[in-house]
Amino acid sequence: MKVLVAVKRVVDSNVKVRVRDDESGVELAGVRMGINPFDEVAVEQAVRWKEQGVATEVVCVSCGVAACAEALRTAMAMGADRAVLVETDPEFELLPLHVAKLLLAVIRREQAQLVLLGKQAVDDDCNQTGQMLAALLGWPQATFASGVEMAEGRVRVRREIDGGSEILSMPLPAVITADLRLNEPRYVTLPNIMKARKKALATLRPAELGVELRQHVQTLRVAEPAPRAEGVRVADAAALIDVLKAELSR
Repeated sequence: MKVLVAVKRVVDSNVKVRVRDDESGVELAGVRMGINPFDEVAVEQAVRWKEQGVATEVVCVSCGVAACAEALRTAMAMGADRAVLVETDPEFELLPLHVAKLLLAVIRREQAQLVLLGKQAVDDDCNQTGQMLAALLGWPQATFASGVEMAEGRVRVRREIDGGSEILSMPLPAVITADLRLNEPRYVTLPNIMKARKKALATLRPAELGVELRQHVQTLRVAEPAPRAEGVRVADAAALIDVLKAELSR
């Protein structure tokens, strides 16, 4: 079984994000970047399946600028066999539907039987790519996976819902989006980083995949969230009610 994992390059989750002075977007110059944490969990799960003999090959895919190759090299250092970068123009703003269409073309090219993605990216929090991809493929999907088991050509997925958990069983091929509770990604060691440099990383353009990308949405302005107002200290519950009534009457 070939497993394909989508990987997105984002600002490191430990870095405080800053908006550019001209409010055209987020400042990326000189900022530490890394794999989207949810995608890192997806890579870990695919590598574990490879180690268990469930998967025969793990292929990681990223869509974006040339620098996304760094994230793919990290994924291969974690244990992925090879990687594919679908390189797009730096000025083109990739949206979830664009990524889903590009992944669709790569999946058909690679003939993958299972696709893993993070449930969302920490930069835009769209939580759409996996669902759109499953719809384009016509495959069953399980989102927010916190547990997975493979048996007899089917995948059993535990996902957390309000008030408990839900167990789904699906035939392959399928699309799964990973939650953080699915596993704990391994640390990348220096020897594995060196080995990853020798693994194959193919670079494709959307036109080579037969995908035409059109910019339907334009970001006009990015701004910092409004600062919170100072709190009010009250003496008792009656005073609190008076303050709340005053706020509601504004």
